[in-house]
Amino acid sequence: MKSPVHLNALRAFEASARHQSFSVAAAELHVTPAAVGQLVRTLEDWLGTPLFLRNTSGKARLVTTDIAEQALPDIRAGLDRLALGLERLREGSASGILTVTVSPAFAAKWLLPRIDRFQTAWPDTDVRLDTSLKAVDFVAQRIDIGVRYGLGQWPGLSTDKLMEEEVYPVCSPEWLRTHVLNEPADLAHETLIHDLSMDSHPSFPSWEAWLLRASVKDVSVKRGMKINNSAAVLQAAAEGHGVALARSVMAHDDLNSGRLIRLFPEIKFPSPLAYYVVYRTECASKPKLLAFRDWLIKEAKSV
Repeated sequence: MKSPVHLNALRAFEASARHQSFSVAAAELHVTPAAVGQLVRTLEDWLGTPLFLRNTSGKARLVTTDIAEQALPDIRAGLDRLALGLERLREGSASGILTVTVSPAFAAKWLLPRIDRFQTAWPDTDVRLDTSLKAVDFVAQRIDIGVRYGLGQWPGLSTDKLMEEEVYPVCSPEWLRTHVLNEPADLAHETLIHDLSMDSHPSFPSWEAWLLRASVKDVSVKRGMKINNSAAVLQAAAEGHGVALARSVMAHDDLNSGRLIRLFPEIKFPSPLAYYVVYRTECASKPKLLAFRDWLIKEAKSV
């Protein structure tokens, strides 16, 4: 039997089955839903059997047939092996690019001020930053390594804890000169700056949680300035717009430079979330990945 030449059709089928949608699969593959449907039909014609159950109008319900469901694990394993083989070919080429995924705020406040030291140690490796708050597909987007903030559990990825952190209020020196903050209860009369960058995460520290730790009950946490970027939160505080609830890793350099001042240091509030180095397990032996991971861990220990 002649083997199929339609590798794209296999990818279209696998993505459609995984998402149970031609439209979502099309978005992942960067083609139109019509193109995905046509690829799937081409594969069905070659096999001589349907892969999805269809209603009387012929429209795919995107429920896989029994035989398709049985074949999917092998197809996914084969596509993963093929992607890894192509990646190894790319690794063996002259390309010295290391693609790193981090959040925009982590890039601005922690990574970029330090990245020159890695590039000095590894001059033949060009770092390409992918800055996004959204989850990325390490295979499809050719991501080598990343830093993520959370509880340390991301399916399909190996993790090494990089840094833990505290959460505490900060403000600018100029702002503090014109406001009286002798105790946390004094925050009731001040503008609070809220970090919404991971507001949907149930464990993400909030003003409400910090005030509870400080035994303060009469401060409204509904008001104030709300920003969905941790770097911008610190910038707003440094420019005198109010008191921000800062994450210590992000605020470290601003505190050292005097741009920000930590308030009420006697109140300790460790965050349940932490920073982790993440990468695909099957790629853990890549020299440039190992070099960047070890450099990140060394930098974190020196903070």
